[in-house]
Amino acid sequence: MKLFDVYPLFDIEIKEGKGCKVYDEKGDEYLDLYGGHAVISVGHSHPHYVQAIKNQAEKLVFYSNSVKNSLQVELAEKMGKISGYEDYSLFLINSGAEANENALKLASFHTGCKRVISFKKSFHGRTSAAVKITDNPKIVAPINDNIDVTFLALGDIEGVERELQKGDVCAVIIEGIQGIGGIKVPSDEFMQQLRSVTEQYNVVLILDEIQSGYGRSGKFFAHQYTGIKPDVITSAKGIANGYPFGAVLISPKFTATYGMLGTTFGGNHLGCAAAIAVLDIIKEENLVENSAKVGEYLIEELKKFPQIKEVRGRGLMIGLEFEEPVKEIRTKLLFEQKVFTGVSGTNVIRLLPPLCLTKELADEFLTRFKKVLES
Repeated sequence: MKLFDVYPLFDIEIKEGKGCKVYDEKGDEYLDLYGGHAVISVGHSHPHYVQAIKNQAEKLVFYSNSVKNSLQVELAEKMGKISGYEDYSLFLINSGAEANENALKLASFHTGCKRVISFKKSFHGRTSAAVKITDNPKIVAPINDNIDVTFLALGDIEGVERELQKGDVCAVIIEGIQGIGGIKVPSDEFMQQLRSVTEQYNVVLILDEIQSGYGRSGKFFAHQYTGIKPDVITSAKGIANGYPFGAVLISPKFTATYGMLGTTFGGNHLGCAAAIAVLDIIKEENLVENSAKVGEYLIEELKKFPQIKEVRGRGLMIGLEFEEPVKEIRTKLLFEQKVFTGVSGTNVIRLLPPLCLTKELADEFLTRFKKVLES
């Protein structure tokens, strides 16, 4: 049997990682400015994280959700405190896609409707609310026939209200910051208007914080810059530092009933231990504050590069848009300067480093990046 070839792969095999650096099979060191699609939040092989997983694996990895699990309770309490959502409830699952599917299901149950408003260039995993990224035809996500999705331009509040007036919309789903869509930050005004109009028409507002959450933006959730509180928040990626895990934060307006939502592996003991360790590290090492501080420094320095058309983002979620395709730049960064980065479409480089990135490592990246741009 061979692997199903759906991902283009660099001819590099990473064997080890520590902090913001990774090492290949030959021992070559790389600066990791991508964190495996933003899943590495507290750094590679953090000793507290590693020990927490070891300790739990020696006891119990998983048992059925039909019995009590005190680790789930501990995780919910800690996540509530650090995020500022102590009055919300927590539902644990395996991934970001599953988090969004459950959020949409919850909204449909709550309203009795099944139409969803999403936004162009958004990405909500391989889910009902996914959209084909228009400038990259190789990325295709299926649309589930059980959910009818209407895609509007980001920022089009008149369009949103026009659709909500039809009375058949259960939810509006939006990313705190668009990730695959090119690190597009919705304006504070638009987010506030969106909250107001969804409340007016009794429509569920879902904030997809799967990539932009967990301190990446310099706030625990990116939408917290705007002062709003959505009805449902979805989280994954950095939640367990690379261990497959996800969560749905649910407003008190929803009433839980047995059988409403379900999962096989969600909230398993090992995943909870990993997620608790992540929250402990974020708190102890002030990683949300570090993300804001180092991210602001990095963004301001990157704006000085004349070759970059636009620098976008908040915290350590940064997009660099160029006039020309970035494939050659990214390739040189990786193979000549030993720096991992990501892309969005053809013209945008994405930076999603671990939240423990220091100013010194940011400067190291800037030096290597300058060499590539001037070569």
